[in-house]
Amino acid sequence: MSASQEKVIAIVGATGAVGVEFLTCLAQRKFPVKELRLLASKRSAGKEMAFKGKPLHVAELTEDSFAGVDIALFSAGSGISKKFAPAAVAAGAVVVDNSSAFRMDDGVPLVIPEINAEAIRTHKGVIANPNCSAIISITPLWPIHKVNRIRHMNIATYQAASGAGAAAMEELVDSTRAYLDGKDYAPKVLPHPYAFNLFSHNADIDPVTGYNGEETKVIEESRKIFGDSDLRISVTCVRVPVLRAHAVAVTFTCETPITPEQVREILSTAPGVRVVDDRARNYFPMPRDASGGGDILVGRIRQDLGDPSGRTIALFSAGDQLLKGAALNAVQVAELLAA
Repeated sequence: MSASQEKVIAIVGATGAVGVEFLTCLAQRKFPVKELRLLASKRSAGKEMAFKGKPLHVAELTEDSFAGVDIALFSAGSGISKKFAPAAVAAGAVVVDNSSAFRMDDGVPLVIPEINAEAIRTHKGVIANPNCSAIISITPLWPIHKVNRIRHMNIATYQAASGAGAAAMEELVDSTRAYLDGKDYAPKVLPHPYAFNLFSHNADIDPVTGYNGEETKVIEESRKIFGDSDLRISVTCVRVPVLRAHAVAVTFTCETPITPEQVREILSTAPGVRVVDDRARNYFPMPRDASGGGDILVGRIRQDLGDPSGRTIALFSAGDQLLKGAALNAVQVAELLAA
């Protein structure tokens, strides 16, 4: 890689859970980094983080932070993105944003590289990273959709603490320890006790539809990424006591009949997907196996016995929310920009 191809990268929200994974992904994937700027709130400024074994200091995020930056990776919440992304774009950077701020804007491509990498060509300075549950749910479905169009998806997510940030992960650990010690623990980050419990995703619920914000994101974003506004999707999102990998149960109906064997064959060569489907050992995708890995694990592939037409398949998947659900997907987008 020549020096002229190396990029100046800024990470906004560098000290957060996803920010830490940005550093790991950039290093592990040997991204051509010329200079790396770590940006965070005034409270975090001055902290030291390591990249490729070398210390880097975190600077306070301001509107003047982006001079000379080629690509800015944002993961600091939609409010920060809305405030600072325009400044980054004005300075000449391309923003890859992990928040919900721009995902449904008509002029902003919403990209999963395994599905719609070509969409980055339409960017006007901002590329949106999809919701983590949408990424983990639909990445394994796209190669099937290309062969036999999917008309309907029924999705149930089992979402890890990491989706609510590092503080929620810490709350899960602390509340579990307290529970095992027989002590009371009042939740501070999430609305309900987390240890040995699960509950409906903590996003706000629409009083008219009854769907929460997370479920609505999965529906709307999946349609945009697939380029199919007629795709019928029903979603139930649940928070479970797992640290960092989401799991998803999906039942989908295709346009014409399809068999589990056909699905396994399609997925066996699908990028970013690994089939884990051992019926003899009852071994299927689990969060503990997905954690720390870049692939989305897929298994429990079976015909839906409730559909006599043979067009419906049920499966189960698991993927690391901090990696493919966030940092890794964004770095893959950055790789496309740097190519």
